[in-house]
Amino acid sequence: MHLRWSVWILCAAAFLGSCDARRAPDSAKLTVAAAANLTDVFGEIGSAFKTKTGAEVVLSYGSTAELAQQIENGAPFDVFAAADTEHVDSLVSTRKLTGDSRAVYALGQLALWIPNGEQNGILELKDLAASKVRFIAVAQPELAPYGQASIDTLRNTRLWEAVQPKIVYANSISAAKQLAASGNTEAAFTAYSLVLHDKGTVLKIDSHLYHPIEQALAIVASSGRIEEAKQFRAFLLGAEGRMILAKSGYLLP
Repeated sequence: MHLRWSVWILCAAAFLGSCDARRAPDSAKLTVAAAANLTDVFGEIGSAFKTKTGAEVVLSYGSTAELAQQIENGAPFDVFAAADTEHVDSLVSTRKLTGDSRAVYALGQLALWIPNGEQNGILELKDLAASKVRFIAVAQPELAPYGQASIDTLRNTRLWEAVQPKIVYANSISAAKQLAASGNTEAAFTAYSLVLHDKGTVLKIDSHLYHPIEQALAIVASSGRIEEAKQFRAFLLGAEGRMILAKSGYLLP
């Protein structure tokens, strides 16, 4: 399949998934808007939270910027777990999120994933400049903090000029990973948490090469399930939530 059509299909699928977030929520369930890097770990956290409290969690994933925009427009979420602090703080300032619930719950780690790294001979960052690497997937930096971290990494390693023509932008960090998984790109910058158990070559990027990825959450001010939202926040920031985050590739604040 031609790369352009592949990217279009992935973006369309992500858009349709984000549309689900705007449907009327099930009043019996807690609805959490979660950044795309949390796709794997929040599934486990949601299950553990239900086991402990009996409350079921509906997870809606997307890029941080897209989810923030939906909350600004009145999307019926109860909790927002972002991939940065800026979007949370902005929504707190407009009173869309409650300021007293704002907290940093994790520090994200960036990784370069090459599904066929050994076969392709891509074993370190500088190999991305080789002619055998045609395309590299990166989340759009204006939508995803991990995307900005990817660009910062390439600039700080002086690889940007060599690899910029190879960059294929995706609208979320999980979509960037999917481009590499489908073979449309040789490599993808993504969240370490999404690939730490995957086959292929996983290069965890030196954290000094990009601005720290502080990930914040807060409760949506208009939530009709404030008490359950507070319980979810407490669980995520508590011992069990922190243990799950740590084993899933996150650093703890």
